[in-house]
Amino acid sequence: MKHTVPLKKNHEFRRLYNKGKSAVSPYFAVYCRKTGRPENRLGITTGLKLGNAVMRNRARRRIRELYRTSEAQLRTGFDLVIVARTRVIYGRYAELERSLRQLFKKLGLLEPSGGEDKPV
Repeated sequence: MKHTVPLKKNHEFRRLYNKGKSAVSPYFAVYCRKTGRPENRLGITTGLKLGNAVMRNRARRRIRELYRTSEAQLRTGFDLVIVARTRVIYGRYAELERSLRQLFKKLGLLEPSGGEDKPV
């Protein structure tokens, strides 16, 4: 993740939940807010409902990899929080990838390339 730094502080997560835009799918909830920084900041949340530590860490690794593979198409200057929902544990990788991409598109985070919708 070369253009992304981690989002770690609790108040940054809370600010995003309260003032950011959101989109949800059966696998994820994504919150975003424009910051104007030269890079994106990413936070990943996995709740106790997902299962034990092994399952939560697996979900975080999958989300991090999904983000990494689509990072090149994302616009910069945003704070992002991706919240894992319980279905993320059992979903196929291709379904998760499609779902996350749709959420990014809905929030206007994808770079405009030809037929893409107008970004935020």
